[in-house]
Amino acid sequence: MAQAKNKNFLKLIDRRRILFIGILASILFFTPLCNKTNDAPVVYTDPPPLSQLNAQVTLQWADMTLYTIRFSAFNTPSYASRSLGYLGLAMYESVVAGNASKKSMDGQLNGLTLPQAEAGKKYNWILSMNAVEDTLLKLLYPVPENSHPYIHARIDFMADSIYQSQAKITDPEICDRSVSYGRAVALAIYNWSLDDGGDQGYKRNFDPSFPYPSGPSYWVPPNYGQTVSYYPLHPHWGDNRTFVKANGTIPVPAIVPFSKDTSSVYYHLYKAVYDKNKILTEEEKRIAGWWSDEPTQTFSPPGHSYYLAATAVKKSNASLAKAAESFARTGMALADAFINCWKVKYTYYNERPSTYVRKYIDSFWVQYWPEPPFPAFPSGHSIQSASAATVLTALYGDPFPFTDSAFNGEHRYPYYNLEYLPRSFNSFLEAANECAYSRFLGGIHTQQDNDVGASEGQTVGDNVNALLWNK
Repeated sequence: MAQAKNKNFLKLIDRRRILFIGILASILFFTPLCNKTNDAPVVYTDPPPLSQLNAQVTLQWADMTLYTIRFSAFNTPSYASRSLGYLGLAMYESVVAGNASKKSMDGQLNGLTLPQAEAGKKYNWILSMNAVEDTLLKLLYPVPENSHPYIHARIDFMADSIYQSQAKITDPEICDRSVSYGRAVALAIYNWSLDDGGDQGYKRNFDPSFPYPSGPSYWVPPNYGQTVSYYPLHPHWGDNRTFVKANGTIPVPAIVPFSKDTSSVYYHLYKAVYDKNKILTEEEKRIAGWWSDEPTQTFSPPGHSYYLAATAVKKSNASLAKAAESFARTGMALADAFINCWKVKYTYYNERPSTYVRKYIDSFWVQYWPEPPFPAFPSGHSIQSASAATVLTALYGDPFPFTDSAFNGEHRYPYYNLEYLPRSFNSFLEAANECAYSRFLGGIHTQQDNDVGASEGQTVGDNVNALLWNK
């Protein structure tokens, strides 16, 4: 049934592409497809080897992915992280056969098997990558369930533009082989994704039947939250299959036990949040806002980390091969980080500072930033940013100075009258630490949440780095 669905999907892509190209050709005089001929003979050159290709196509698809995530119908950080895991992996697998020094993830990940490129045959790796991202992005964000026709039209426009630029210089046989290979990789990865536990997770963001405990130390739906919901987001996400086997066996970390005793560690963790929120500077408010990444307003926290991977690719002038590996490592680290984080969150159902502070310290207190709709411990921002920082540091080193301009063009934070101003860092770890700290400043996480999240994220990233990337 899955194969029939995939065949129908590809037919739909082809029909849409034919119609779309026809319209564009009549307006913009696009070069014909590679399987058409002109009166004059066409001389094709062999596609350049992977080692000679720059990262432009990877950056185009990273930007399109973040655009799709931001404007999808149901944007959540958990589902976004899953999508980035599969899309980053697909990007890498669509070209790794052209890299003699790198290994495929085929056989290394949890049950993944992939089609193989034909030995001794030539491929246009830009076309392969273009096809894999075009196909998989639409499968993960289908219309109308989780996307919109205008988003798919935008994907089509870019995919066709890349296709046309390569088709006019590529032998038709190589062109067709490259596109077919990219699609085959996309479908293999998509079929593998169907039983991971998160397929179509956008259809079940909140489970009204999910029983969660009540009483001291337990999470309650927020009075002042990002989303109006009486139920927690994706309570079963921690049961999903991880990309990396080792990330599925990370032990659940310990938590400081609940206490209302004013001399206890637990009390002081929450009192520190309350005290800090009363004396926030404008710079600290900017930090809280910059990293908020509310899914209704931005491409979500994992999207921000994927954006930083793109920033590293641009700044270092990375090759296409290194860029693809960067997005693969980052995407899989983010996906596994959220699975581990959600497993721990729904082990403890730990309360947010607002609940504890209003009950035991100040009944009128309102934290600086709206709460997300799920338990606190550990911090999702901390674990995902640390996981991304760990893999990016392994690839680009430390120090690696960069400027985070994720919100260029945005004029105000969604809740407060503060301008978005780009932030500069000396390393990925420094950025991850600020990301974690931002949740303490926002009044929605204790330092325990951040510290444990960062430690867990590093473990996740280390396990991704430990895969056999090199031959």
